[in-house]
Amino acid sequence: MASTLLDGLPNEVALQCLARVPFLFHPMLQLVCRSWRASVRSGDLLKIRNQIGATEELLCVLAFEPENMWQLYDPLRDKWITLPVMPSQIRNIARFGVASVAGKLYVIGGGSDRVDPLTGDHDRIFASNEVWSYDPLQRVWSQRAPMLVARAMFACCALDGKIIVAGGFTNCRKSISKAEIYDPEADMWEPLPDLRQAHSSACSGLVIKGKMHVLHKGLSTVQILEDGGSHWAVEDFSWLQGPMAMVGGELYVLSNSCIMKQRGENFPDKMVSCASEFQSRIGFGMIGLGNSIYLVGGVIGPGPRNQCIKPLSDVDILNVTSERPTWRPGSPMTHCRGSICGCALLRI
Repeated sequence: MASTLLDGLPNEVALQCLARVPFLFHPMLQLVCRSWRASVRSGDLLKIRNQIGATEELLCVLAFEPENMWQLYDPLRDKWITLPVMPSQIRNIARFGVASVAGKLYVIGGGSDRVDPLTGDHDRIFASNEVWSYDPLQRVWSQRAPMLVARAMFACCALDGKIIVAGGFTNCRKSISKAEIYDPEADMWEPLPDLRQAHSSACSGLVIKGKMHVLHKGLSTVQILEDGGSHWAVEDFSWLQGPMAMVGGELYVLSNSCIMKQRGENFPDKMVSCASEFQSRIGFGMIGLGNSIYLVGGVIGPGPRNQCIKPLSDVDILNVTSERPTWRPGSPMTHCRGSICGCALLRI
């Protein structure tokens, strides 16, 4: 049977050819003809990319400026892609959770960080339960089933094709221990056992050795979701405090102007690289991608002379697996700058 995609090739083979084209060039593929556009936007293409090992990991970033605009970074080609503006009614959304499952990006909860420059009034939305997903093949945002509990500054992780959220603060800025799990196929949230402890500090989530770990800022104790989600265990790991990133299953932390590799019990932490050049940089995003740590965006200042705060679009990359890890610059964000509200990896 002749192909409607590539002359002389069966459709199955033609789809495998299209699946090998990097995501960066998908917008151009869609301009070729209607059949190519339909194929690129179909869920079949994502399945084939998984089957033939053509999937890519892209870095997703939302900065404070411009409002609610995400960008994707292709690390192999050092290029940025700008997404359509997320259509949330919450202005300058922040303090949300972000995760990626099944080739889609999910932005969960959070509230407004917008302040009226004329009056100084805040939007007064601290926490919400809204959920948005972005389909990179369709290039569309969709609103999904809301969380059971409105929350902000909470732990959020993708694990085994589902999304788990735990802790955080409600709209009245009260800390909560509630946890829940989202099934993207069913578009449904279900409750999980409560955290053993709720604290008056922001929490974050990491997946380590296939388990979700909830960390609270300023505390040494870590809560771990055990036995397939049946209960939370509490451990005191006495980890270093600071921004964290996972690279190759290992945990790294930026502490005291150094990138440190966190070790297990009875093993000392290992210094990987100095990061003193970032001492005056705050509000940046830090994430592991491939064999490297990426520092993205943020602001400089104010300094000792109270100079103006400078929003950044910079990207700095540290290959932690090299013999002598040194920082190198990546292409700066093309449209976004300033404090990073959220960053995540998207596998597509």
